[in-house]
Amino acid sequence: MVSPNMLKRVFKLTLGFLSLLFVLFLFGIIITWAPDKTVAELQPKWAPLPSVFVDTMGMKVHLRDEGPRTDPNPIVLIHGTASSLHTWDGWVEELKSTRRVVRFDLPGFGLTGPSPNGDYSMDLYVKFVISILDKLEIKHAVIAGNSLGGNITWFTALNHPKYFEKLILVDASGYHFQSTSVPIGFRIARIPLLRNLVSNVLPRFIISSSVKNTYGDPSKVTETQIDRYYDLTLREGNRKALVQRFQQMTPGMHEDKIRELHIPTLILWGGKDRLIPPEYAEKFHEDIQGSKLVVFENLGHIPQEESPKETLQVFQEFMK
Repeated sequence: MVSPNMLKRVFKLTLGFLSLLFVLFLFGIIITWAPDKTVAELQPKWAPLPSVFVDTMGMKVHLRDEGPRTDPNPIVLIHGTASSLHTWDGWVEELKSTRRVVRFDLPGFGLTGPSPNGDYSMDLYVKFVISILDKLEIKHAVIAGNSLGGNITWFTALNHPKYFEKLILVDASGYHFQSTSVPIGFRIARIPLLRNLVSNVLPRFIISSSVKNTYGDPSKVTETQIDRYYDLTLREGNRKALVQRFQQMTPGMHEDKIRELHIPTLILWGGKDRLIPPEYAEKFHEDIQGSKLVVFENLGHIPQEESPKETLQVFQEFMK
């Protein structure tokens, strides 16, 4: 039979253990406290020239427009979820000497920040892309997009075919897909109890793990890249916008429309993409008549960032 003294000891030990856990929890919150950052704080590091901010649809859009203005078919590059225009740095560095290249941070991401009315529907993104092109007086372009940006790219080309000469899909979304691995940051954004906490608490390791999860070779991810993803996630309003985007957009909402695309299309895919596995590259290739598919066996979900030289070479061959 357990004595009263023994029960008291067990109670005290349990209480002490719980108190220690609570203290550690509070300490964890304190050391990972990450309030929003303003654009003014982030701009010197992440938006030096040639970055500009363009007024469109109630937003000041972070945009870069580089290369010769005489280019009759500028190249428009669109990034994916939780990313920014910087994901195309490697491509632009090579292209801008001979081609006009336009890229921008989508609503809800990068330094552009949240949509004024909290709308992150595909229709909103299509309207946004066309508004940028009209602002820049671009009537004909080549358009490329990665992940979410790929979905926006093909849906925009479908709805406004007169604007676009060619289409490039890089590990694009569009189908109702099954991931083999999802970055931890994306998982947290979908869990109600956790996503509210992350509005003010964001351990850097979550961003580090999420970025590395999208690479075929995680060792290629640099500290500078992690800093960029981390800082731009903290841009005021972006964390809430990410949650809203996941709530509003269901993968595969318009997948029945993909077969209606009739435009020269290049499909680039990482063979080690675990977020949108290569089987979906095959689906795009099958559904878009006359498309060309190239799979990079050792790359992941953002191959244009992981190996810009290798992926750009295929793009340039397609452009000839």
